[in-house]
Amino acid sequence: MIELLEKTVKHNGLVMAFALVGLVMVVSMQMSRRLTMGRVHGSAIAILIGLGLAYWGGIATGGKAGLADVSVFAGVGLMGGAMLRDFAIVATAFEVQVVEARKAGLVGAAALLLGTVLPFIVGACVAWSFGYRDAVSLTTIGAGAVTYIVGPVTGAAIGASSEIMALSIATGLVKAIMVMVGTPMAARFLRLKTPRSAMVFGGLAGTVSGVSAGLAATDRRLVPYGALVATFHTGLGCLLGPSLLYFATRSLVG
Repeated sequence: MIELLEKTVKHNGLVMAFALVGLVMVVSMQMSRRLTMGRVHGSAIAILIGLGLAYWGGIATGGKAGLADVSVFAGVGLMGGAMLRDFAIVATAFEVQVVEARKAGLVGAAALLLGTVLPFIVGACVAWSFGYRDAVSLTTIGAGAVTYIVGPVTGAAIGASSEIMALSIATGLVKAIMVMVGTPMAARFLRLKTPRSAMVFGGLAGTVSGVSAGLAATDRRLVPYGALVATFHTGLGCLLGPSLLYFATRSLVG
């Protein structure tokens, strides 16, 4: 019976992945209601549980795909892969109301620009504090702080090493996790209640995955608006990273 169940799970990995995520959400919602009285949204707790499971999967198997390296949970790799992720991001655009999107106006554009430049400066300063002094490394790691996609794209364009590009990806992932977990906690302070505020927040935060997950934990109706503006960060960052930001950094550090 156990062998039959194990074979069934292995041959239906994606179904098992959805079941696992559903179970994690049920547990997270109960923890949110009983332990925090709803102050910390269940989605934020689910993100932390997911990170913990990924860490356990990597330690237990010595692999590189986290929980997906455990054969029973191999479907998690497909569920969390680029295909379904990009489909979910694109699908959010269909919920956007054009009238509400127009309200962002110049404020949204300014937030988008600041959300690109300020993380770059912070990332470059962190890289400097860890001993990196050349313009290529500083630019690549700084670009990773914009998003984890912009970092390697910028690094490949300006000739960064694979190690530096890996650090830029790690920088972007840390930022995404911070936005995911921190958004529900700071939602009241940031007054994330309207589509316009969500678009400004998406422009400043910049990470699509972090903004989408964070707003989903706050108010799922705001997700399309935050993701709409945050999506532009990848394109804008890929344009500015290897050009304007790189030349500005080189002029400062030589």
